[in-house]
Amino acid sequence: MRDPYSVLNVAKSASEKDIKSAYRKLAKIYHPDKNKDDPKAKAKFNEVSSAYDLLSNKEKRAQFDRGEIDAQGNPKYAGFDFGQKRGGARPQGNAQAGGFNSEDILREFMSSMGGAQAGGSPFGGGQQGARQAQSPFGGAGAKAKDYTANAHVSLEEVNRGASVNVLLPGGKSLAVKLPKGAKDGQQIRLKGQGEQNSYGGPAGDAIISVKYKKHKKFRIDGNDLKVDVPIALYEAVLGAKVRVPTLGGEVELNIPKGIDTLKSLRLKGKGLFGDGDILVNLRIVLPKESDPDLESLMKFWRDQKPYDVRG
Repeated sequence: MRDPYSVLNVAKSASEKDIKSAYRKLAKIYHPDKNKDDPKAKAKFNEVSSAYDLLSNKEKRAQFDRGEIDAQGNPKYAGFDFGQKRGGARPQGNAQAGGFNSEDILREFMSSMGGAQAGGSPFGGGQQGARQAQSPFGGAGAKAKDYTANAHVSLEEVNRGASVNVLLPGGKSLAVKLPKGAKDGQQIRLKGQGEQNSYGGPAGDAIISVKYKKHKKFRIDGNDLKVDVPIALYEAVLGAKVRVPTLGGEVELNIPKGIDTLKSLRLKGKGLFGDGDILVNLRIVLPKESDPDLESLMKFWRDQKPYDVRG
């Protein structure tokens, strides 16, 4: 990923409020729901989200500003320069960090290989066939770096176990199959999908964190979903059948006569993963304009048929 400040188009001195505002603006532009047939927009959305995840974390932002981690949140290591010729000037700066330089590392690397045979390569010896190269970060077989990324998913996607595209550090796009019952914040490890190993060892893994998107209609309560459904006053008094949203489309709900809207109606098995329910909260909505007949009726009820609702 590019510099997170550049991704969000903010200065390094930007406040938390500026960063949040920039993220919301860009996320609104590139949101997958608005760009369903544009993979570039989805990749841009993932990049913007990853940049915000880093800069919205005070500790990680400070580490990045100090140069301790990269834009993916991975620790930075002292630089190594294997291009120096013997007898040349000794490397400066990071190459000497920790009391050794690149020539020392190269010398140790060659020594651990047991020396190259005459006419052979330091990575393989004549009649013995090719040998696995060694990494200066941990010897032969050392695992490469893991990649981390977020999968921003809708409730509909996670409920049906859909495959979603995730942009990894370095620009690689990966199709990730959501496991059944994936929770918000759950991590999915994909073996060998991280950084590739230049020294012959195993590749790193991709660690994907599932992030639920905010839904326009539903609120999450465990595996249950809560939704507000408006009804007319006469529907509450006389009863009615109304259409109610679910993750699989609308269904018809029977509202009994004289419904008490303080109580929720329950749609069994219509919540997340077939385990939860949908709790329907009915909200009585009056006419937008005042109605003399309704007011007259309510005055009659108030004066002739009052009842206590707060006792």
